[in-house]
Amino acid sequence: MCSSFLFCNNLPDFLFFLTAECHTENEIKARDPIRCRECGYRIMYKKRTKRLVVFDAR
Repeated sequence: MCSSFLFCNNLPDFLFFLTAECHTENEIKARDPIRCRECGYRIMYKKRTKRLVVFDAR
């Protein structure tokens, strides 16, 4: 685990999003506009992770 969030080098340069209109998968970098490359639609959904996510109930 990294000691500081800002200095972690194992973070991806882009994230994958699905377009709400045409359901295509787009990779968006930090400074890219939020827009589908196929249809130009601006509503995007972040893809789910394939990692196991565990929440502790208290």
